Amino acid sequence: MLMEGLSASVSAEPEKGFGARTIDWIRRHLWFILLVVLPVLVSAIYYGLIASDVYVSEARFVIKAPDQKRSSTSTLANLIQTTGLSAGQEQTNEVLDYIRSRNALADLSKRVNVRATYMRPGTDWASRYPFFRRDSFENLYKYYGRMVNAHLDHDTGLAVVTVKAFTPQDAHAIDAALLDISEKLVNRLNIRAQAKQIAEAEGRVQEAEARVRNARLAMRGYRNTERLLDPAKEATGVLQLSTELTGQRAALQAQLQATLAGAPRNPAIPALRSRIAAIDAQIAGQAGRATGTNTGLASKLTQYENLLVEQEFSTQMLNTANASLEQARAEALQQQFYLERVVEPNTPDMALFPQRLYEILTVAGVCLCLYLVGWMLVVGILEHRPEN
Repeated sequence: MLMEGLSASVSAEPEKGFGARTIDWIRRHLWFILLVVLPVLVSAIYYGLIASDVYVSEARFVIKAPDQKRSSTSTLANLIQTTGLSAGQEQTNEVLDYIRSRNALADLSKRVNVRATYMRPGTDWASRYPFFRRDSFENLYKYYGRMVNAHLDHDTGLAVVTVKAFTPQDAHAIDAALLDISEKLVNRLNIRAQAKQIAEAEGRVQEAEARVRNARLAMRGYRNTERLLDPAKEATGVLQLSTELTGQRAALQAQLQATLAGAPRNPAIPALRSRIAAIDAQIAGQAGRATGTNTGLASKLTQYENLLVEQEFSTQMLNTANASLEQARAEALQQQFYLERVVEPNTPDMALFPQRLYEILTVAGVCLCLYLVGWMLVVGILEHRPEN
């Protein structure tokens, strides 16, 4: 009887309606709805219905240069080498840094209206520029860094440039323009390096010409002061004359000896002795002219030889400088580095971003993890709270 009464009393209580049960369920699962269900629902709406398609254009290039470091000896490496070109790794990095720079954005804006491209009507508000920011060059540069990527592929050694845009044509246009301005940068670097090389060679030629001019002026001043064209030739003439005089003296001395032996009272003996004495005086004079004094040819010859060596050395330097200048000019006619396009910018036919399902699942996973971590923290706090 008691059980029947309890059952009757329970059946007599009014059942809760659907709305009340829904409200109770929402109250019990409020944090789950706020932290998991609501973000997933928003991401599903955004990525499924609102997010604009993003197209990606990719190009690959490498900087090459004539191989100027090839060994002159025949080695196995030279025999199996199939090309005379080597990649300019340093120049490739310079070009990549340029593409990522503000200068590249400024040069690119002269060819393509970058601001209008990323503010194109019909693009969702979260993806387009400026996205609740002030329209300025600095903010555009930050947005440019998100849409343009330039890096080096270490596996292939190629530089890779990828451009994101909201239409295939815009992605291709920006990528192609970036390659064009990069190629112009390489040409400017070539011209700058060649101009510097030629200027340095011309400077060496001017220095050598000045040194030759000074050496010739010093030689002319020496000749005018000393009244000598060539002390070496003068000394040769003096020695030759001294040798002839010595021969004449020897002949006269022999004649004098023979006369004294045959006819001691011969009247020609005094004349022979006078001629020998005159020749001795001439020999002494020639010897004094060549050596023995500060004004002699020997002392003058030392200074002349120094001037002559300086003149010859400066002339050789001038010839070497002129050869270097001609070589620099010849090298300037050749392009030292050039940009080789390995993969031309493509016009994509399918949007790669956003990856809608992947993005929604990522949001769901992150929100669920955060909710579980928070739930575990709350449960742990409730279990360890004081009884009172």
